[in-house]
Amino acid sequence: MAEQTPLDRFKQALTSASRAIARDGEVEIAWSADAPGSAGNRFRVPLPGRDLPPEQVREARGFADSFALKLRHHDPALHARGAPPEPIARACYDAIEQARYEALGANRFGGIKANLDAATELRTASDQIVRAQNSAEVPLQTALALLVREALTGEAVPEKARGGIALVRDFLEEKVGGDLAGLAERMGDQAAFQKLALEMLRELDLTRPADAPDAGENDTPDDEDAPSDESAGEDESEGAGDPQAAEMAGEMAEGEGDGEQSAEAEAQSEMGEGDPGEEGDGAKAPVRPNRPQGEIPAGLDYRAYTTRFDEEVAASDLCDPDELDRLRAYLDSQLTGLQSVVTRLANRLQRRLMAQQNRSWDFDQEEGVLDAARLARVIVSPGTALSYKVERDVEFKDTVVTLLIDNSGSMRGRPISIAAISADILARTLERCGVKTEILGFTTRAWKGGQSREAWLADGKPPNPGRLNDLRHIIYKQADEPWRRARRNLGLMMREGLLKENIDGEALMWAHARLLARPEERRILMVISDGAPVDDSTLSVNSAGYLEAHLRSVIAWIERASPVELVAIGIGHDVTRYYRRAVTIMDVEQLGGTIIEQLAELFEDEKGGKSR
Repeated sequence: MAEQTPLDRFKQALTSASRAIARDGEVEIAWSADAPGSAGNRFRVPLPGRDLPPEQVREARGFADSFALKLRHHDPALHARGAPPEPIARACYDAIEQARYEALGANRFGGIKANLDAATELRTASDQIVRAQNSAEVPLQTALALLVREALTGEAVPEKARGGIALVRDFLEEKVGGDLAGLAERMGDQAAFQKLALEMLRELDLTRPADAPDAGENDTPDDEDAPSDESAGEDESEGAGDPQAAEMAGEMAEGEGDGEQSAEAEAQSEMGEGDPGEEGDGAKAPVRPNRPQGEIPAGLDYRAYTTRFDEEVAASDLCDPDELDRLRAYLDSQLTGLQSVVTRLANRLQRRLMAQQNRSWDFDQEEGVLDAARLARVIVSPGTALSYKVERDVEFKDTVVTLLIDNSGSMRGRPISIAAISADILARTLERCGVKTEILGFTTRAWKGGQSREAWLADGKPPNPGRLNDLRHIIYKQADEPWRRARRNLGLMMREGLLKENIDGEALMWAHARLLARPEERRILMVISDGAPVDDSTLSVNSAGYLEAHLRSVIAWIERASPVELVAIGIGHDVTRYYRRAVTIMDVEQLGGTIIEQLAELFEDEKGGKSR
């Protein structure tokens, strides 16, 4: 038998500790280079380096301790019964409960407290809260979780998040400060704690009392496509019976990807949470003038210091085949419970698209199908010639859809898993409908500037250099490439080292230019992102809001003058302040219905003859 490595011995010790904390002798731990997570008593924790760096060891212990404490102190069925249906409220509700069961361990054992602090630091470092510049950019679930943690354990907010917390602390403490103190008194009683947490969410106007009428029940928009409505009901019931899909639905916006067990999400599904497309009801298609396409105006106040180090690269060139297979296998494990969802989504979308191909008839033709409606006049007047009709198909435009996915560090964890799963499901669904799909990603080659910054430093640091990082634009799937050939590439999004900075404006221009080169008559660009563009190197040497101003300018031009139809999907963060047509989702379970509604609306707008 081969001698055990220090990593093997550490894993054994970690498994034993987790079993003791959880009081479950069946707990198993698997190393992962991907997002940490748990499914029942199966834990996925970050893989430390071979030499076991202390900070990485604490992070692995922290996630394992969190999952074990959840197994011991958290009742998923009770949690599900009280879960609010509103997505943001649900995310806050889950985050507050996580703070509770982690505090129970942290307050009793100093070692667990240190480990959980390390895991919290790791989660916080990749959260939008560290880059928030105003209160609207602060994720409410993160802010509430950190304030509840502070109230329950006395632990200060992590240093990186203090600026973001300062933007909302006064408001939150004014609204729910008394409740924060009350939570500490009820920490050991999940039912009482849960009741007070729901009161907090109601005071923040995030949810309604349980006995209040549900405005969503009678607000379902009229839809002549009745089968889709029936399918929506089928999705809900089938999702409830699918443990893997239900487990993913329960994970919501917890930064570590820590999902609720299937029983909780199943109960939640029975409560009718996450009505597909419910957040898209208010999004209206921009009115697009019917004018010839042109180049993006050169007058945009934006430039790159150098483009020598930028790259446009195929996903298969960034990873060796064996690792790509491993990453794809991990993504497949996330998709196990969603195979039936793919088929249902494809059927629903296909019905919606085919409904647009309404047929009409040309009457009074000399040949064709006998027009039975006009036989009466032949009987009345036998000398009248028979009348025929010819069926005429209404032209249905060829369509191409580009999915442009934010591959930045802030997407690390659950958001990038949602994006990858989304891309996989949508590519298969749209391919079944005869709609070509291109999948692109955008990030940078390095943190803090890379070779572009080095060149700028070597040139004596001239002022106002413009964009100061090396772009990396990734092609996961080309429009003409079948999904079966590109499926492996999507696993690359699970690679930890891939996710760096995000420069959205130039990525949008790149994806837009690729669409303009396509021969299809309909061109749709869907952006899947989690917030504002961020590149520390660029923002440190240019005016504030430099990247954001460029993104707004590019979006404004596309929405006003381009034949490309633009829609954005925000994962866990509101992107409506950038895009005129946008929706926000909190979980992959919502994505299918949301995207279908967005695509269907685009085709129905065309059918209705709206000017573009």
